[in-house]
Parts: sequence; C-alpha cells; structure tokens
Amino acid sequence: MDPYTYLADLPGMLPGVPQDSILSRTVFADGQMKTVLFRFAAGEELSEHTSTQTAVLYFVEGEASVTLAGDEVEARPGTWIHMQPRLEHSIRARTPVTMLLMMIQPLEGE
Repeated sequence: MDPYTYLADLPGMLPGVPQDSILSRTVFADGQMKTVLFRFAAGEELSEHTSTQTAVLYFVEGEASVTLAGDEVEARPGTWIHMQPRLEHSIRARTPVTMLLMMIQPLEGE
C-alpha cells in the first residue's frame, strides 16, 4: 500500500451538480477509513438514518440543513461535523452541495 494518498482536486472527481439527484463516489478506502464524495442538487435530501461507524462530514461547497439527533444546524463551505456511531442524522441541500463523508472504523479494543 502507498504511504500516502494525494488528491489535487477533490471536487473535480465528480461531474457537475446533478439535476434532481445525488451523486456519490468513493475516493478512498482502506481497512480503517472510507471516504465518499457527494454532490447534491438543490432540494435533494438524505433522509434520517444512522451508521455503525464514527463519521465526519465536511462541506466543500453549497449550503445545507443537517439534522443531528433532532437538532437542526446549518452547513456551508468549511462546516465540519463529527458524529458518534448510531447518531440519527439527515441532510437537505438548500443549494447545490459538495460534501465529503469520512467513515472511520473503531480501533481494535474500542
């Protein structure tokens, strides 16, 4: 395995904003972390769900409403959100959105 991964243009790894849909592409995966790049059209939503893994959301472009365990927060470029496993959450794009999702496996013994 390579000692590092370098992605010079993360948003450029997906085509432009989709019409009335959500695009996603895995940009990195190993035994401990999976990283997925998302593009949402304005008005698109990931309905409430949970994950068995720790997750981090990083908003690259656009504006969205994010619900975290019933609390609604606003996301814009630069917003970073850390979520514990099994946290109920949802995302609704108010404008076209580019978001990076990082899912992290727990370390052995945790």
